This record gives sequence, C-alpha cells and structure tokens, in this order.
Amino acid sequence: MDLSYLFFLSSGLFLGWSLGANDASNIFGTAVGSKMVRFTTIAVIASVFVILGAVFGGAGASETLGNLGAVNALAGSFMVALSAALAVYLVLRMGVTVSTSQAIVGSIIGWNLYAGRDTDYSTLTEIVATWITCPLISGIIAVILYLGLKKLLKCSSVHLLTQDQLTRIGLVVTAAIGAYALGANNIANVVGVFVESCPFKPLHLGKVLTLGPEQVLFLLGSIAIGVGILTYSKKVIMTVGNNLMKMSPMVALIVVMSQSVVLLLFSSVTLHNWLETSPLPTLPMVPVSSTQAVIGAILGIGLIKGGRGINWTIVRKIVVGWGMAPVMAMIICFISLFFLENVFNLTVYLPE
Repeated sequence: MDLSYLFFLSSGLFLGWSLGANDASNIFGTAVGSKMVRFTTIAVIASVFVILGAVFGGAGASETLGNLGAVNALAGSFMVALSAALAVYLVLRMGVTVSTSQAIVGSIIGWNLYAGRDTDYSTLTEIVATWITCPLISGIIAVILYLGLKKLLKCSSVHLLTQDQLTRIGLVVTAAIGAYALGANNIANVVGVFVESCPFKPLHLGKVLTLGPEQVLFLLGSIAIGVGILTYSKKVIMTVGNNLMKMSPMVALIVVMSQSVVLLLFSSVTLHNWLETSPLPTLPMVPVSSTQAVIGAILGIGLIKGGRGINWTIVRKIVVGWGMAPVMAMIICFISLFFLENVFNLTVYLPE
C-alpha cells in the first residue's frame, strides 16, 4: 500500500481523535457528571463499543455525506478532514462541546467552493434539517422516558438502594449502546471523505470474520476516536455532564438513552429499509450531531421541570460553538487548499 495514503489519512485520524475527545461527553458525560460511574471504567467500555459500531454499522451514513460533495483527490480529502479537526479542536480549547458533524459539512462546502463544484443542496438541506430535528426528537424522547420512568418508580416498591444500583448498571449499558451508535453514525465524519480512494484489502480475522476494505478504514478511524475518548475528553465532560444542568442519576440515564436512540434512528440501515416499505416517513441516513442530541435531551427534561435548573449561559456558549464550527472549518479548508495547491504543488481536486 502507498505510504502517502497513510500520511493523508492522518488528518482523518486527527479528526477521529477530536471527535472522541468532544463526543465522549455526549455518551457518558452525564454518567460521570452525576458521579454514578468512574471516568476510567466507562471510557474503556465506550472506546470498545465505538469501534464495534463504526466497523459493523458505519456504512449507511457515510454514503449520504459523500453525496454532499465528492472529494475526488487524496490531498483534498486530507485537508477537508484536517480543517474539520482544527475547527473542532479550536472550539474544544474553549471547553465547549461542538458538533463534529457540522464541522465536516463546513469543510466539504469549503472544498466545493475552491474546486468550483456545485454543492448538492438537496443533500445539504437534508443534513441541515437534522440539526433542528435531532435535538427536537431527542428532547421529545427524553420527556416521554422521564415522565414514564417517574410514574413507574412512584408506583413501584423498589428500595432506593436497589434503584441506585439499577441506575448504575443502566448508565453503563446505555453508554455502551450510545458509543456503538456514535461509531455507527459519526464514523462518516471521520473518514467518509477517504472512502472513494480507499486502498485497503480485505482483512481476515481467522476463519470467522472478514472485514472489507471500507470496514478496515472505519476500524482505523474508530481506534482514533477511542484514543480521543481516553486521552482528552474529561474537560468537555464536565461542561455537559455537570455544569449545563445538575442531574440526578435517573435523569443522566434518560439523557444517554435518548441520545442513543436518536443516533441509531439516523444510522440504522435496517430501520431505513423498513420505513421505506411502510407508510411511515423515512429518516435520512446522515451523520447527526450527538452533541445536539444530548443537549436536546437535557433541555427537554429541564423545561418539563420548569427550566429553573438550566444554566442558560452554558447553553448560549454551546450554541455559539455550533455556529462557529462549520464556518471556521469552511474558511480553514478554503485557504489551506490554496496553499496545498500553489505552495506544495499538490492536486487537491480532479477535473470532472
């Protein structure tokens, strides 16, 4: 395999690291923030399941992202991923969780502008619409779960210590599911732009399992996500997991459950195929923001409780971060492509 591919892929791996550092707060920040589970324990579990989700469930969302802009040169793919990673990292430095999904969209648009390509506005509209529907759906699911679980606990005679233990177990299980959903849905953000130029051969793991070239690519990207979770996610976790709204263990459990369900809804090929054959509306298979899903769930529960416990200053800071990420990524990508092409003489796009 050409070693230059691995060099260019390094930007995607850096983006994966940034995603792990940022989005870990979404899959178990509430569990750590409520002091129900230790960071190290749940970080290891999340790292394992994010890899499983990416390798075995990541194909669906990556196809839609490719429709937004077909980055057809390896150096261009390198800069698209690097620009998104830099945008995420710069906002992370402020201690604010940010949407990697929005950053990669901004980068792709930056490449489209530089290459003189038309952005597929139907796909862009589909993706941008999820930036509204994702937190909304998550908030609705969280409210339903909160009211239902609250009523169930009120009618049950389960001892408080038993409830506490069950909640701890539930947080670990839902964090594992959330990590799987994160890998399945967001691996497209990390290495989706490298799929067309993927040079890997099938990887045979004994006689039982064979990973296709695309799955090998997803494996490398998801390992980078896991490293990001383990090495740099603690600072952002304290913003989402503790400062946004003080949460009871039960609320923390519901938030993680809601986020997991939403990510699976937007990445499950099986669900998408079933909805297409039914009279129900289909959900687009796009990489959605786990950040927005978690914030939507927290705000949904906070509002149903009267809204008094929500730190609106943190909410405003996070929303500003959401707006900054795609714009920063687009500008960084456009400028950097110019330098790659004119200073380093690299081909950043191929003629149509």
